[in-house]
Amino acid sequence: QAQVVESGGGLVQPGGSLRLSCAASGNIFSINSVGWYRQAPGKQRELVAKITSDESTVYADSVRGRFTISRDNAKNTVYLQMISLKPEDTAVYYCNADLTRRLPLGVFRDYNYWGQGTQVTVSS
Repeated sequence: QAQVVESGGGLVQPGGSLRLSCAASGNIFSINSVGWYRQAPGKQRELVAKITSDESTVYADSVRGRFTISRDNAKNTVYLQMISLKPEDTAVYYCNADLTRRLPLGVFRDYNYWGQGTQVTVSS
């Protein structure tokens, strides 16, 4: 019983900004690495940015300098701040999280979860 839910997508003009949120909830012991992926129509899903538990980050070349990934551990939430958006950023954005859950009898186990996606459309 855990899940991740994205929010914050929408329609924005070129050059505009959006902030996406990925909130994890449920029986979670810790959130490890979290990645933002996107999938445009007719294209494969691609990694946009990733943040580890020690806050190391990785960015796709196409978004480096425009997107910033961050995390708020107190809120179990990871953010993707996007500025200078371009039409080619249009896609469904997905959150993927590696979570550790505490199961009965003191067992800890790692799970991987995908969110349902949030649409980002950059258009004038």
